[in-house]
Amino acid sequence: MNKKQWMPLIGMTIAAFIFNTSEFMPIGLLTDIAHTFSITQTQAGIMITIYSWAVMLLSLPLMILASKYNYKKILLVTLFLFGLGQAISATSTNFLILIIGRLIVACAHAIFWSIASVIAVRLVNKDKREFAMSMIVTGTSVAMIAGLPLGRMIGLWIGWRITFLIVGIISIVLLLFQIHYFPNLKTTSAFSLNKLPTLLKNRQLITIYGISLLFASAYYTAYSYIEPFLSQVANLSNTTITLVLSLFGVAGIGGSILFSNFYNKNRKRFILATLFSLTLVLFLLKPSAASMITLLLICIVWGTSSTAFNVACQSETMLATNENTNSVAMSIFSGIFNLGIGLGSFIGGQTINLLNIQSIGYIAGIIAILSIIFYIRRR
Repeated sequence: MNKKQWMPLIGMTIAAFIFNTSEFMPIGLLTDIAHTFSITQTQAGIMITIYSWAVMLLSLPLMILASKYNYKKILLVTLFLFGLGQAISATSTNFLILIIGRLIVACAHAIFWSIASVIAVRLVNKDKREFAMSMIVTGTSVAMIAGLPLGRMIGLWIGWRITFLIVGIISIVLLLFQIHYFPNLKTTSAFSLNKLPTLLKNRQLITIYGISLLFASAYYTAYSYIEPFLSQVANLSNTTITLVLSLFGVAGIGGSILFSNFYNKNRKRFILATLFSLTLVLFLLKPSAASMITLLLICIVWGTSSTAFNVACQSETMLATNENTNSVAMSIFSGIFNLGIGLGSFIGGQTINLLNIQSIGYIAGIIAILSIIFYIRRR
């Protein structure tokens, strides 16, 4: 790989870092955001649901609209919208304005994750395809290791608004970087709606979309409220919670390594293993809270299985499509995954309201079992 390939790929990795950091920041700052606007944690959690469902609804139409332009224009506009949304969020005077800011970020998110992996593999030679995808995964993992915990620490020390502002500033700096280094990478052709039925008849795609919906719903039923769970059930301090959250990112790198080494050897078994791992983790979440060691082990397996599953499904989506349809197929994947995030956040909130916060792992585990059943029946 030469400099012309490395620099834009590094830029995409940094973009993956800030987009993932931004997506999950509210989870680590949920308590403080709720306190600022004098609302409950469950009410503040609605922000996560709205964001995810906005991505779900916007991914496909925005990607179809964006497919008329080359990837450089799409990426630069996406980074600008992302920075704008962060600025509005940071300066919000009430919860509604914060929601509006997050919705603008959601528009950028919807486009970025539709093109991120596609751009990454297009920037490099064919023999570096898996490496390019692993770079994007590394960016998301580092966000969990450093971005989310650092954002939480900044939020606790000098206010959650500063966290949003810093992410916005980084996005503008990255925008300037990619203006200089990103090549004039053209899309293959504009996508039209008459091609959509062909995608939706693809059995492999429908299988991936189905398990992605169930996986994300299960994962975020518990993860959306992991901060209050660690505080109220595991009785951890703020500092310890931040360290535990960073484990998800460390484990994510492990998931990327597992993907690189084992995915191609047996793709179906690899995906099934990630589903079983998530199910086991969720059912053991409440019992593991009694011991710091077991809780840390659970979080490591949780983060590993999540990253391994996500990158495997992205790879499966691209393998099931061609250059003319993979961006839109990825946008549908992103939308469905975010539908699952929103459903999970909603189910988690209702579980807390109707049962208790200790039960979120068990409810999430039941959903995870459904993902295993669905995948086995579709194999």
